[in-house]
Formats: sequence, C-alpha cells, structure tokens
Amino acid sequence: MTKNIREVVDGLKPTILMVVVQLFYVGVNILYKLVFYDGMDLRIVIVYRFVFATAFMAPLALIFERKNRPKMTWTILFQGLICGLFGLEKLNWKAAAGKAKIIGTLAGTSGAMLLTFYRGARIPTPSFHVTLLQPHKSYVASSHSSSGGNTLLGALCGLGYVSSYSLWLIVQGKMSERYPCHYSSTTLINLTASMFSTGFALCTVRDWSQWKLGWNIRLVTVAYAGLVSAGLCTVIIAWCVCKGGPLFISVFNPLQLLFLSFVGSFFMDEMLHIGSIIGGVMIVCGLYLVLRGKGLELKNKNLLGASQTLHVSSSPEISVKSSIDDDKGNHSNNISTSNLDRDYSQFLSQK
Repeated sequence: MTKNIREVVDGLKPTILMVVVQLFYVGVNILYKLVFYDGMDLRIVIVYRFVFATAFMAPLALIFERKNRPKMTWTILFQGLICGLFGLEKLNWKAAAGKAKIIGTLAGTSGAMLLTFYRGARIPTPSFHVTLLQPHKSYVASSHSSSGGNTLLGALCGLGYVSSYSLWLIVQGKMSERYPCHYSSTTLINLTASMFSTGFALCTVRDWSQWKLGWNIRLVTVAYAGLVSAGLCTVIIAWCVCKGGPLFISVFNPLQLLFLSFVGSFFMDEMLHIGSIIGGVMIVCGLYLVLRGKGLELKNKNLLGASQTLHVSSSPEISVKSSIDDDKGNHSNNISTSNLDRDYSQFLSQK
C-alpha cells in the first residue's frame, strides 16, 4: 500500500512542480509591474536578475555536482541542438494518447488567446480594498496614455520570447541526456545572460541612478526574480523536461495567464470578463487532455517494456534446460562407453 502511494506521488511530482513554477512566475510578473511603476528601468532589472541568479546557483553547482559533473563541450551543445530539433516529441495521431496531446495543446492555446484578446461582459468581483498599485496611480495613468505606439514592438518581443523559450525546451530535453547537471547548466545560462544584458544596459541606459538599489520594492523584485525565477524555476523546468518532455512543460504556460487574470482582478484594479472565464476553462481542459495523453503514453510504454522483458527472460531458460539435457546425455554416453571398454579389457585378460 505504501509503495503504491509512493509511486503515485512520484508520478505527480512533475505536474505539481510545474503548477508551482507558474505560481512563482505570477509573482515575478506582479513584481515587474510594481517596480516598473516605481520608475525603475526594466533593462536594469534584467541585469540584476541574472546576476543574482548566477551568484545563487554557482555555489549550489559546486556543492552538489562537483564530483559527477561531465565536461561541457561544443559537441554536447551541437548534438543537443540537432537532436532536439528533429523527432524529440512523437505525436501518433492514430493512437488515443496522440489525439489527446494534440487536442489538448490546441485547446490550451485557444483558451490563452481567447483570454487575452476577447473580453465580453464584465464579471463583478468582490473587493478586498487592497490595491497594490495605489501608491503609483499617477505614474500608471501617464504610462498607459503614452504606451500606445509600443504595441507592435511588444508583440514582436513576445513572439521572440516564445520562440526562444520553445527552442530552449527542445534543446534542454536532449542535452540533459549527456549533461544531466541542472545546477551547472542553469549557472552557465544565467552567467551568459548576465554578460549580454549588462553590456546592453551599459550601452543604452544613461541614467546611473537606475542602478541604485535600496531596501524597497526594487531590491525585493530583483532578488525574487533572480533567486526564484531565473534560478530555482529554471532547475525545476530542466528536471521536468527530462521527466515529461518539452510538450509537457509548454502546456502549463497558459495557467500563468489564468492565475494572473484572477490575481489582477482582486488586487490590481483590473477587470474580470467573461472571456477570461471561458479561456480559463479551455486552458484547464486542454491541460487535462495533454496530461491524460501523457499518462496513456507512459502506460503503453511500461506495458511494452514489461512484455519485452518477459520475452527476453524466458529465452535463456530454454537454452539452459537444453544445455543441461545435452550435458546429461553426453555424461551418460561417456559412462556407457567407459563400461564397455572395461568389460572388453577384462574379457581379453581372461583369454
């Protein structure tokens, strides 16, 4: 009984961890909004995020992976890229698992788009008389009035983020087979990102007061974004990619929109519309279908592995028996031949 419960818990670990990761990302997005309305340049926030993450992950990599860490080579990176781009996720449309994964992915994506672009009627929500944006209402109004021309740039940046994130998930799935050190790989990612982001910020940000941190929302934001988002969440995602694959990870991303819509309506003076509810239902249904498809796929794989193990284990038994029988037959033949030779020699001696 205890063994079965442990197996169920182990099977649910990737799902639970990915839901927790989305909740962590909700916190990061809220803090980004608060620190932006506080007047801090987001380019500086990104620099501090990766610097904090590197400083946090490097000691963990040295402590936990110093003895068993393989050498990172360009061959591992190149093979991870090539192998990841071709045939990492197998979708069999004829099987029930493949249909569930495809339909679930489409449902989750459609729900996220519906939640983003369709509003519909407004749904009244209970007021907690807590507004996180209350100290920055004047800055919020001015930023909203002057942000109309950045819509295209924001859409292009969002598309670039989604594309690069998808590519990272695909490459991570294959590279982890030859370099299964998630703390070290996360440290390398954050170190590289910190160097590039620092160079970009130094070239584009002229106000040196933006780099100043104090005991305020700015320090909380960069520390949380670095330690939790760029550090801990990256390690969790890398581990979950090894367990479930890139598609398994990607279907959880729409949950972040769902959580943000509810948190924003309660604590950030944002309105909840019927489109958010319909999109949220579609996201949850799509996530369930993908997880159901993954479960069926894993079940079929276990059954196939068990049948192959049974077939392989039964073959040596037959060969062993036949060899034993042959040995017995040869042994009996040797005994009978030796007896005949002895009798014949006795007969000759009597003559």
